[in-house]
Amino acid sequence: MIPFTYEGLPARVIFGSGTLDQVGSEVERLGCKRVMVISTPQQAAEAERIAKQLGAAHGVTYTGAVMHTPVDVTEHAMTLVRDEKIDGTVAIGGGSTIGLGKAIALRTDLPQLVIPTTYAGSEMTPILGQTENGQKTTQRTHKVLPETVIYDVDLTLTLPARMSVVSGLNAMAHAVEALYATNANPVISMMAESGIAALYRGLPKLSAAPDDLEARSDALYGAWLCAVCLGASNVALHHKLCHVLGGSFDLPHAETHAIILPHALAYNAPVTRDAVDAIKRALGGGGGIAGKLYDIALNAGAPVALRDIGMPKDGIDRALEVVMANPYANPRPIDPAVIRRLLVNAWEGVRPDHSTYAA
Repeated sequence: MIPFTYEGLPARVIFGSGTLDQVGSEVERLGCKRVMVISTPQQAAEAERIAKQLGAAHGVTYTGAVMHTPVDVTEHAMTLVRDEKIDGTVAIGGGSTIGLGKAIALRTDLPQLVIPTTYAGSEMTPILGQTENGQKTTQRTHKVLPETVIYDVDLTLTLPARMSVVSGLNAMAHAVEALYATNANPVISMMAESGIAALYRGLPKLSAAPDDLEARSDALYGAWLCAVCLGASNVALHHKLCHVLGGSFDLPHAETHAIILPHALAYNAPVTRDAVDAIKRALGGGGGIAGKLYDIALNAGAPVALRDIGMPKDGIDRALEVVMANPYANPRPIDPAVIRRLLVNAWEGVRPDHSTYAA
């Protein structure tokens, strides 16, 4: 017998093609009369489309969401929430937009409807990361868990192939760490393996054919499963490294996760045999799982080195210092010398294998 605790998180999920048409009825179902539509500046057109669909239920649109959810941006959005007497939010986009919606919910407890257009996964979690004065902090609270999530595969068709791959690897990271989380359980482990497998089916195909609806469906379905894993599990070394790198150096979120994932997996592989076996199955069998994840990014033309996304080399020791000051629980003890080697390898773009960080 394997004792475990499993807690299902309450959320209404609508998955399919053309499901965006249901946004109006879902806002009504939430009891909202005057909502704020949220997006990044780059997705202002999508926000306007949602606003038109909402009709009289649309109160105001805010297109100022940015990476890592800076507190000052949230405070700016909050002035509109108060002034316009907003009673709910509709966020369309990726982690930046969803993060801002969550930050507003933390301060107001307003209901959220989320429409993801990437594979980031924040929409299924009670986790919020916020950045202030160059420091990114995270917290878990059910106050920020969205009430309704609409997945529309059609919305991902225009996501560039390279961005799709790095976003998908970001999603995979949630499932990888769920397999060896301190609160791992067999229900989430099944979802994690299935999520990794679905993404592994979809990402290489859509990299070659971005308009392949079946590949897009596999990727979005896999991303949803991985997001559920993130919402139900504790995170470890991978997420700690990414939180430090993103918050300290303002690195792009998905690219950072895609680069770090193979290295963090290789670091923990020697002491997480059950997780490694599950990942091997999800990746079609055989070994070299860290290298296989690295190759997904490489073959898509996505960055595989931190230096290529703006990480300064002289920031390696600063990042190590921040990681060691408050490390997350991890199945393998955090060895500063090996972690520094990991950061150097990730900065240089070295392809990791099972022996790169051997215990």
